Amino acid sequence: MSAMLTLDDLAVPLRVLRLLAAEFGHLAAPSVQVSTIYPNQLDLTFHDDLPGFEEWRAALEIAPDAVTYGEQAHRTRVLNASVEYAGAVVELTGFADIVAPVAAGGAA
Repeated sequence: MSAMLTLDDLAVPLRVLRLLAAEFGHLAAPSVQVSTIYPNQLDLTFHDDLPGFEEWRAALEIAPDAVTYGEQAHRTRVLNASVEYAGAVVELTGFADIVAPVAAGGAA
């Protein structure tokens, strides 16, 4: 069994969060997570806000072709990208509904 982590063990991603807040405080607010499972990672998640995901991707200088695309149950699109920033991995995730196409002529 591994030793229990302390709050000090999460210092790197917490410091990165502080740096990002200072440098990019004008950008869309994500959901933020720091976890003992991945103690060197900061997760920034955008629900129904792909424009917010995109502005953070650009601010962190993540190349567009480094973004992966997936779908959950054919109802939700998922974008993922990550970058190392000041010693931590910053993981961006964006979720948005997949809008069903409207049939030509519309419904009566």
